[in-house]
Amino acid sequence: METSKAYKLRCTLTFGDIYGQVLIWMVVIFVSLAAGLALMGSSKPIFALVGVGMILVLSLPFLLFAFTTTLLNHVSLESTPQVETPA
Repeated sequence: METSKAYKLRCTLTFGDIYGQVLIWMVVIFVSLAAGLALMGSSKPIFALVGVGMILVLSLPFLLFAFTTTLLNHVSLESTPQVETPA
């Protein structure tokens, strides 16, 4: 009877791999908040809420895509050494 191979998942993701993405996301949040505060003084403050919402909604899919591809690129499937069991 043939024995099956055992595998394990190994994630090599470190904080340094996603550090730039975290910084970019923080910049996007601060820019949208600054734009919202700048537009609050206008005659139509609803534009501030719409502007902040649009910036966050349009940037979130790109940042999530970048994070998930980085995560998936750091996950590997490795075979484990076979241990013979007596029959």
